[in-house]
Amino acid sequence: MKNDKLKNQYRVNEQIRAREVRIVGDEGSEVVSTKKALDMARQQGVDLVEISPNAQPPVCRLIDYSKFLYQQKKHQKEIKQKQVKVEVKEIRFGPQTDEHDYNFKLKHAKEFLEDGNKVRAYVFFRGRSILFKEQGEVLLLRFANDLEEFGKVEQMPRLEGKKMFLFIAPKKSGVAKKSQQKLDREKRDAEAKLASDMQREANLEKTGLFANAKNGEKALDQLKDSAATNE
Repeated sequence: MKNDKLKNQYRVNEQIRAREVRIVGDEGSEVVSTKKALDMARQQGVDLVEISPNAQPPVCRLIDYSKFLYQQKKHQKEIKQKQVKVEVKEIRFGPQTDEHDYNFKLKHAKEFLEDGNKVRAYVFFRGRSILFKEQGEVLLLRFANDLEEFGKVEQMPRLEGKKMFLFIAPKKSGVAKKSQQKLDREKRDAEAKLASDMQREANLEKTGLFANAKNGEKALDQLKDSAATNE
């Protein structure tokens, strides 16, 4: 079915109705009559394929139609492989979540959105805690407001059974990628690690094997000086 759909996208040979067409190839392009274009295709043992029907005149290629369909299918597959699937990350709250837990989950939600993922936050009402559904709604609205810089609300808080859901999508939708903030954070972490390694080497030089070697050299020099004095 997919191949049939791809085939029906293009006019080939006698299906092309325009009086003249623009032939494009590796050596450039030229406008010729459709009759001449068909003659050129026959002489080369290929097909005349209309690749841009809305252009004036329509744009065509001289190519084996089966090869052309294969190239198109391969190109579509490559595009699909490059697309990163957007995941939906869940954040769970209780109706009486404390401030520390709230900030911890807010931090994770920001990271999820920065990475291009959606966030589904929900409040779970256990037993009689359903009495606090208004409190849960206020919590989710506050959550959405605190994430305003990073995402946009796709669905306002809505109660479904014992759970009240809120959906937030990243502001920059599409292919998920690292945000500038995350890149900066990783850069800072790498610089901090490098500084730590350099400090550790410096400490080793002062107190470890390097220091012992230097102290040995110093002691040897002192012995030489002492011997020279005694002579």
